[in-house]
Amino acid sequence: MSDFEIRTLGVDEHRAASDLFRGTVHFPPADDTEWERTARTYQPGGTLGAFGPELVGTAKAFDAELTVPGGARLPMAGVTGVGVRADRTRRGILRALMTAQLEDFAGRGVVFANLLASEGTIYGRFGYGLATRCRTYSVDRHRARLRPEVPAGGELELLEIDRAFEVCPGIYERLRRRPGGMTRPEVLWRLYENQARRGTQPMKTVVHHGPDGPDGFVRYFVGGGHDQPKRLEVTDLSAGSPAAFAGLWRFLLGVDLVDRVVAEERALDEPIELILADHRHATVERVADEHWIRLVDVPKALAAREYGHAAPVVLEVVDPLLPGNSGAYRITPDGAERTDGPAALRLDVTSLAMVYLGTWRVSALADAGRVEVRDPAAPAAADALFGTRVASWSGTYF
Repeated sequence: MSDFEIRTLGVDEHRAASDLFRGTVHFPPADDTEWERTARTYQPGGTLGAFGPELVGTAKAFDAELTVPGGARLPMAGVTGVGVRADRTRRGILRALMTAQLEDFAGRGVVFANLLASEGTIYGRFGYGLATRCRTYSVDRHRARLRPEVPAGGELELLEIDRAFEVCPGIYERLRRRPGGMTRPEVLWRLYENQARRGTQPMKTVVHHGPDGPDGFVRYFVGGGHDQPKRLEVTDLSAGSPAAFAGLWRFLLGVDLVDRVVAEERALDEPIELILADHRHATVERVADEHWIRLVDVPKALAAREYGHAAPVVLEVVDPLLPGNSGAYRITPDGAERTDGPAALRLDVTSLAMVYLGTWRVSALADAGRVEVRDPAAPAAADALFGTRVASWSGTYF
């Protein structure tokens, strides 16, 4: 019998949960001014607490939608603010929180859970797999030029912070998203506004206006001391067309008193090198994890996405935490469904999450021993079925 209780927190308990989580990542509690803004980032009914008897652990979530290959949008829960007090770790509290959260998601019809992992070894045991990756690159502003055939772009408008957070949510919602992209509920925009207002450097927002209205924006700030190189840091860039992407980059490369433009956590195949006259003026600083997803409802997730052209493959999926997901699924170019037929591949739900959006090839996981191969032809066929035309990527942090 455990010596703690898991339950949903009331709104009046959110500040205690925030203080506890901030303590686990070595931040001080929010003061009254910051808490007034932070409180708006909590979805009512979305935060769990572990009590033993006082609050010793917490896990926060919000509702959104995830875009899957083919363009369908399915219910998703964003998981964040997960922490256990330092004197109560390694007692099963984290497992109890994550299990209770997954059971709640399943009961509410949520198809995916999604998180950004602070450590790479924690969440695989709960069925989360690294599903999207990203790269951070920088561009030499003094030397970089766009190629002459790059689209000219439209009108640009610089917005003050109040206006930016009125306008950008609507623009973002209208844009088509890649596989792995997600909607941004109000709690996320309140998070971004809080971060923008508490930053030591002023956040700037520029909106791109195409022929049919606003179709992209970029949020950025400029850092660096008076005697140090100036870096323009792009924290959020969303473009609905090649012209919008080029127009926003034309603006960024024209900002005075800046030495480098740094674009953080962008899609692996974002075409910055292709629009520059000399691609070597863009330098990749790092490639990193982006989102980890968890298939809460495997049948719905597999049935919803689009597949490539290849011979059908039967997968046996193993899910210890949500055993209703376990079983065999026949994947074809026309869709996916449960089957009683023999499986050609066997994998756990964590590995399934890694291949679901096409970021990892099934054959690569098989070579690494993470997929059991029963038919030697199956990995290549599965690669073609689960592959995507563009790199899956979210571009949304929380």
